[in-house]
Amino acid sequence: MLSKEKTMEAIKVMYDMFPEASCELTHESPFQLLIAVILSAQATDVSVNKATPALFAAYPTPEALAAAPIEEIIQKIKTIGLYRNKAKNIKACAAQLLDQFGGRVPETREELVTLPGVGRKTANVVMGDAFGEPAIAVDTHVERVSKRLRICKLDANVMEVEQTLMRKIPKELWVKTHHTMIFFGRYHCLARNPKCDICPLLYMCQEGKTRMSIK
Repeated sequence: MLSKEKTMEAIKVMYDMFPEASCELTHESPFQLLIAVILSAQATDVSVNKATPALFAAYPTPEALAAAPIEEIIQKIKTIGLYRNKAKNIKACAAQLLDQFGGRVPETREELVTLPGVGRKTANVVMGDAFGEPAIAVDTHVERVSKRLRICKLDANVMEVEQTLMRKIPKELWVKTHHTMIFFGRYHCLARNPKCDICPLLYMCQEGKTRMSIK
């Protein structure tokens, strides 16, 4: 696996490639971000961003969303994958925000993961982007890039990937690194057709070298 020094060397190259990397989910408040991240599970940010303007216009607050008929919510998000289950989750989430948190989005991971539709990854995104709390959310892009570059073990589970990144990257860079690795994976180190031939990290990527050797 890459050392801390080599890991940061790779990360800094990604910073240079994607200096404007940030959350691509459209939102104007912690509540909107929370709902958008729940909706983004197994869906693209693009598809979520197409649906949320109408959703947030109709239900701008937890009170409005919790009171909304489930079928009306479904109509607003039916272009997103798993929309029926997600509609139930975001309605229940809004209700729990009212019942347990005074209508405010909680700021700790322990509280966030008690909300319907919220797992550790979603909680980490909300902590980092809504509240500036250091966190690394491991999505498919972060996991793929981490394993291809051998920052972590190939057989590591999501929690192990997160823990490895937390050990190797300074805490104050966790949120920035999370977004940068997503951009790197989304726009350069793609799942099926990674751009190995023009990758500035090819020199340290054994998987990339292997791909290039069999072309």
